[in-house]
Amino acid sequence: MSTISSLPTSTLQAGMGAIPHDHGTTFRVWAPAATAVSVVGPLNDWDATTHPLQHEADGYWAADFPDLPAGTEYKFELTTPTGQLRKNDPYARQVTHSAGNSIVPDHGFDWEDDQFEMPAWNSLVIYELHVGTFNVKNPDQPGTFLDVIEKLDYLRELGINAIEIMPPTEFPGGRSWGYNPSHPFALETEYGGPQAFKELVKQAHRHGIAVILDVVYNHFGPGDLDLWQFDGWQENDGGGIYFYNDWRAETPWGHNRPDYGRDAVRAYIRDNALMWLEDYRVDGLRCDSISHIRNVDGASDPSRDLPDGWSLMKWINEEVQRHMPWKIMIAEDLQGNEYITRRPEDGGQGFSSQWDAAFVNIIRDALVTPNDADRDMPHVAETLTGVYNGDAFQRIIYTESHDEVANGKSRVTEEIMPGDAHTWFPKKRATLGAALVFTAPGIPMMFQGQEMLADGYFSDDQPLQWEHAEQHAGLVHLYRDLIKLRRNLAGHTRGLLGQHTEVHHLNNDDKTLAFIRRDQSGPGDTTVVLCNFADRSHDNYTIGLPRGGTWRVRFNSDWAGYDEEFGNFESLDTLAEPGIYDDQPFHASFGLGPYSVLIISQEPA
Repeated sequence: MSTISSLPTSTLQAGMGAIPHDHGTTFRVWAPAATAVSVVGPLNDWDATTHPLQHEADGYWAADFPDLPAGTEYKFELTTPTGQLRKNDPYARQVTHSAGNSIVPDHGFDWEDDQFEMPAWNSLVIYELHVGTFNVKNPDQPGTFLDVIEKLDYLRELGINAIEIMPPTEFPGGRSWGYNPSHPFALETEYGGPQAFKELVKQAHRHGIAVILDVVYNHFGPGDLDLWQFDGWQENDGGGIYFYNDWRAETPWGHNRPDYGRDAVRAYIRDNALMWLEDYRVDGLRCDSISHIRNVDGASDPSRDLPDGWSLMKWINEEVQRHMPWKIMIAEDLQGNEYITRRPEDGGQGFSSQWDAAFVNIIRDALVTPNDADRDMPHVAETLTGVYNGDAFQRIIYTESHDEVANGKSRVTEEIMPGDAHTWFPKKRATLGAALVFTAPGIPMMFQGQEMLADGYFSDDQPLQWEHAEQHAGLVHLYRDLIKLRRNLAGHTRGLLGQHTEVHHLNNDDKTLAFIRRDQSGPGDTTVVLCNFADRSHDNYTIGLPRGGTWRVRFNSDWAGYDEEFGNFESLDTLAEPGIYDDQPFHASFGLGPYSVLIISQEPA
């Protein structure tokens, strides 16, 4: 093949990686230790002399080639002090497979009339899902982005208005949780690649569902990782230019932490975050294990802090807030650190919200504790009122996530009664937990299959069993009713959207508590939640109420319509009587079944 010279520098497109345009493709790569770089592949029989890149400043190499359109397979060949290296493009948006070739992307996609508006964060209901197991058609292959689309009607009818997708970037093989990214800019080939992912985002938006993407910046790899010693340079047998090459590289997943202090690496991670939000139109990011970006051990020892990691995520959050403030940035830090969600101008890192470890740990413990007498109701009450920086929606609350249903742990029902997850005790206590998730202050989240009593534990090779949705249709109905109340779709529980929470009734002897949620107060707003954490029913259980008049039972988790094994314990609408009780000016009594929750409010004014 004859040599084809690149176009003049003035025609180079801005950006990194392969940038296709109407007349060809610009390639740009950062390789400061290389002495020569070329584009090679089937396009030139892997001949490094035909498509050379020119050296730019600061270790960047670039050229524009009119003969290389979208769809071209390629790699970079680098001449380095340690020899010739062939590497995939760090910015590759598509690869043939994790150990294959990069592909010049096709950015063309018809978004049609996509003008999606992100729901208000206080009305978000998040459904975490794993593409490879969520809706599997062929047991020999993982599920795909298009398979997820087939269940969007189901999710919309359930009341879900945001899905959080476990990391779908290219990883070794076809089955993984996704937290081992080989190519951070490329979408997993076996899931369908970039075009299928864009179609999922578009169709989710048409269903009124936001898409939140899980991203991994605390480490890369370790498998099929061409970033490793990318241009041949390294120190201490470290990862080279993209990684720390000293003690700061150490993570629970290998010595593969990115070097947050290098400008090019900082730009790489920032570019990745903005690509998902801008080019793929996702509505937010969930950033994995932020604690391991700000500290080597994910802990609080200041001698092991990573100030550059903190400033990097702060910079990204500031960029999002400046240009796309309606998009949500969620941190998984799990250390109870309110500075994670504090505003940057007040010394914070600027995330919108964060997963709340206190809620899940304390509530799950209360649910799975075998003996009623051992349940710590003051501890439960304390976590129900927890907020960060005075904002009820700066925390994500849940009883199940991918971490809580694996790694030696199981679904809540399985933990309550191993091997008998579909029996009365697990169902009653798990639905008690669900009711708290949807009534406590915070953004509620559930994990795939939770609503249909998925049992056992999560594994990337065990598909979700959709027959459970039919077998437990009543429990799916229970979740649908809870979500409807949480989002105030009927107009009489606006308090669940509000900032104010008050636990006004706490009975550690009977293992009951009640709390009030308010937005602006008044009928149709103020919502009272009464919870029974014991295997005992009460014919007339009295609690204080803030107003007189009739209080209606909007939800009773003991209704037999949710499950034929439930007791259908009667709890009727009640007229409040004057008289101080629980420091409230009125009171009333309600029937309360075992391990049950009542949600009570008045008619809108």
